[in-house]
Amino acid sequence: MAARGASCLTVMRFLRCLLVLAILPAQAVALPVETARVLHVYPHDPSAFTEGLLIHDGRLYESTGYEGASFIREEDLRTGRVLRSVQLPPDLFGEGIVAVGDEILSVTWRNGVGFRWSLPDLRRLGRFQYPGEGWGMTYDGRRIILSDGTPVLRFLDPGDLHVVRRLTVTADGVPLRNINELEMMKGEVLANIWLTNEIARIDPATGKVIGWIDLTPLVRRVGARDVDAVLNGIAYDAANDRLYVTGKDWPLLFEIMLSSQIPGARREALPPDTTAPSPEAGIRRRA
Repeated sequence: MAARGASCLTVMRFLRCLLVLAILPAQAVALPVETARVLHVYPHDPSAFTEGLLIHDGRLYESTGYEGASFIREEDLRTGRVLRSVQLPPDLFGEGIVAVGDEILSVTWRNGVGFRWSLPDLRRLGRFQYPGEGWGMTYDGRRIILSDGTPVLRFLDPGDLHVVRRLTVTADGVPLRNINELEMMKGEVLANIWLTNEIARIDPATGKVIGWIDLTPLVRRVGARDVDAVLNGIAYDAANDRLYVTGKDWPLLFEIMLSSQIPGARREALPPDTTAPSPEAGIRRRA
């Protein structure tokens, strides 16, 4: 009996080991981290506190922040020259923008007020209201997607802007905070994570982060010393398959190619540091 019991115990331990080995690989695989190759560098207004960036019909549009310095403008990509500009009321802090049809919609940080602007002349068409904060925006072809610094993205009807759906974003099962500027690219939501050098690649169906884009080399290249001069601003030119990024008060705007698009390039399997910053990390703004 003792021998049979020992034999059974050995078999049970063996089966348990097999089960552990079967589970471990799924837990050990980290989210892929891509780097970027810089294809072109363009001048960017170093006084533009970038909140939103987009390309629509081949034109580059940008929104900037700060009360009294919040603008929505069209810029020449190659020179950085402002071609057309409109200013928000001086008491509002401008945030993200999104192009829907022949309009640009813009939101503000803590005012709960947004505006509609005509394209391409940026004539103000009207205003709207929404609850909570406004950070970044993008458009998936059916719904406007709005971030507010929390892990929850709101999907809005572009007509009356009522909330159609809410989606919690998670990375390795943990809710992801400080989601900022948004952009759609090839069915994924790209999101700047405030005060980090990373862009999250989000599956809009599940809310799961499926990978990261680490732009630390670009941040170092800019050499910004201000704590608020962080990576922010993603524009995808779907017609030409080109991706552009910049940051707040950056003197440069980059056209980049992701490592996954480069033949023979390797993806690292190391998660970036996306630890939420302390409230004291931002001096001039908290969003």
